[in-house]
Formats: sequence, C-alpha cells, structure tokens
Amino acid sequence: MHSVLDELAWRGLVVQTTGREALGNALADGPVSLYCGFDPTAASLHVGHLTQILTMRRLQLAGHHPYALVGGATGLIGDPRMSGERVLNDSEIVGAWVDSLRGQISRFLDLEGEFAVTMVNNLDWIGQMSALDFLRDMGKHFRMGTMLGKETVSRRLQSDEGISYTEFSYQVLQGIDFLELHRRHGVSLQYGGNDQWGNLLSGVELIHKVEGHDAHALTTPLVTKADGTKFGKSEGGAVWLDPELTSPYAFHQFWLNAADADVVNYLRYFTFRSQEEIAELERATVESSHQRTAQRTLADDLTTLVHGSRATAQATSTAAVLFGRGDVRELEEPTVLSIARELPGAELPPTTPLVDAFVASGIVQSKGAARRGADEGGLSVNGEKLTADDLAQEIGDLQALPGRHLLLRRGRKNAAMVRVVG
Repeated sequence: MHSVLDELAWRGLVVQTTGREALGNALADGPVSLYCGFDPTAASLHVGHLTQILTMRRLQLAGHHPYALVGGATGLIGDPRMSGERVLNDSEIVGAWVDSLRGQISRFLDLEGEFAVTMVNNLDWIGQMSALDFLRDMGKHFRMGTMLGKETVSRRLQSDEGISYTEFSYQVLQGIDFLELHRRHGVSLQYGGNDQWGNLLSGVELIHKVEGHDAHALTTPLVTKADGTKFGKSEGGAVWLDPELTSPYAFHQFWLNAADADVVNYLRYFTFRSQEEIAELERATVESSHQRTAQRTLADDLTTLVHGSRATAQATSTAAVLFGRGDVRELEEPTVLSIARELPGAELPPTTPLVDAFVASGIVQSKGAARRGADEGGLSVNGEKLTADDLAQEIGDLQALPGRHLLLRRGRKNAAMVRVVG
C-alpha cells in the first residue's frame, strides 16, 4: 500500500471524501490530527462501532494524531434517526455512559507515545455556551435550506411524527465540535459512518466560514450482511463489546457464524491481517468452505482483540463442550462459568435427588421422562452416562465442577447447568 488512504480504500473503508486527492496529500504530508465522535446512547459500544474504532487505530499506526470524542453534550440530545424521536436520558446516566465508553475506546488505542490518543468530551465547550452565543456566533452560519435537505431530516419531516427542534439542531452541534477541535488542537479531518456525511460537512463548512481554513471529511461504510440485513444484531439484540452484556463465547460465535458471502469483507474491515493473508483466506473459503477457516480466523482475531487470548481459549472450549465434543471435567472455573451463562439451569440444595435436578433444569418434563431417558442411555452428568438407579443420588454427593456446578445433558443437543448451593 502506498499510503494509509490506499490501505483504507483496499479494505473497503472509504465511501465518500471531501476530496480524495487533497486528503491523500494531507495524510502523506502528515501527521494529521483527526477525530471521530461516539455518542453515549448506552452503557457499552457494540460491534457496529468497531469500524470507527479500528479505523482510528489504523490511522494512529500510520503516524497520525487521533482524538476520540465521547459526546457528553450531544449524547443528551441524540442524532436524528429514521425511526423516530429518541428518548432523552438523564445527565447522570449519560455521564456514567461517557466514562464507560471512554474506557472501552481507549483499550484499542495507544495511550502514550508521539501519536497517543486524546480523549475529549464536547460537554466541555457546548456546556459552557449560552443560547445567545449558540444563535449569534454559530447559528448564523447555517442555512435552513441546507439543513432541511439532509436525508434524515427530510424523511422525518415527511413522517407523521416529524422532528423536534432539539434533534434538528444536532447537526449544528456536530459542526461546532469540529470547529472547536480545529481551534484547540488543529484537527483537520473528521470521519464517521456514511449516514453521518451531512453532519461531517456541517463542520467542514463551518471551519471554512469562520476560520477560512480547509478541512477534510471521510465516511466509512455502514456494514450490512450480504442479504441486506443489519449487521451486529443477533436474536437477543445488539452484540456488545462489554463481556457482561455479550459473553466472549457469544461474541466468538457471532463471528464464527458469518456467512461465506460476508466473511472476507469482515476480515478487511475488522482485522489487521495483510492483503496476502486475506487473499489466502478467501481462497480457502472458495475451495474448502466447509472447513470455515476464514470464519475461525475472524472469530479468534476479534475475540482476542476485544476480550484477550484467554477469553478466546475459553470460548473455544465452551463451544466444544456445548456441542458435545469436549470433556467438561478438564475445564477451569472461568470456562465453566462461561458455559453456565450460556445454558438454562437452576440453583438447588445438595439434598436434591438427581432426578429432580433434571426436571428443575428443564431438560426433561417429568421424573418418568428422566428415568426413560436414562434407560435409553441418553442422560449424563459431567459427561458420565447415567442409569435409572443413578437418578436417586443426591446432587451434593456427586463430584462437582469448579464453582459447584453440574453439567446435565440429554443427548448432544440438550444441556443445562445446575449449581449446588447451601
């Protein structure tokens, strides 16, 4: 690759720019100070945000100065959505989310050295601005025709709900952010998802009108699956970066289940594999799709990046046990706990007969069904097959897994985890 912009383009991460040649020259002459904004609309980022975070990492590695803005002010307002008006959150909640997101973003970036990331919060300047300052100093530079022409605004205006002035003014606030970072830190490039193009241009134009300086904008793709459905959504909702909201196992499985039509693009967007490595993985997908080499590489790389190598190993061990291929008795407590989070189960006293534990866990509907399952050789505890006579044992007398857990299974597909308490 001749430049970082060529690298981003090869990875499919460049959709629109204010001028490809001018931006390429600026990056080549560098270093460039750049920023991307993240609004705190939840306590965690999700996999959809990885596009922006890892783009910032690539630009940082190429020798540019990143500024990660977590919007303590814009998070109180909300970027207009096609689906309708946002619910406004309390300032205390948004403040806590700001801290959470700053911690998540900083894990992916260098915090020290010549190109260390600087974390900023737009509440520091927007929060100090009076209504008169907002209208006189900033509002006069924005033309209504341009603002009304923004796609999200235009579609919301045509909807039954319409759009509030609060959300309509969001694009002005984002323009102020770019201007303020340009003044304070010499930031000359803002990037974001392609749905942010209008907001990005607001800042470029404001800098030009107020300071007489040129600035740059770049958008990355809104990642979707090959079938057009939304990326990063599972049956339970978003796939979060917080391990308490989406377990490392579920995170690993999300990438492992990527379709062949999607996996090569995901490798380009979300990993730091070279062009040659990705080309080899693409060949493997075409020639030996059943081996899912590209998906396993993607899942391992990203789970390690987000949660660490130990979590990746635990996710792999968890999958082996859940799909009936591994020995649960060989696993350490963190992995056993990871399995327990993924399975139905119950907490039961040690005097509970094993037959009742199977019923309580939901694996069987009745004691009779449990006995029939044992007679047919289909029931096991911690990998050991049971007879009908074994079901009379109290669970406190069994050799438990770390954390006093018992893995109950009926066949290969039905499993539950019972914890002995008291």
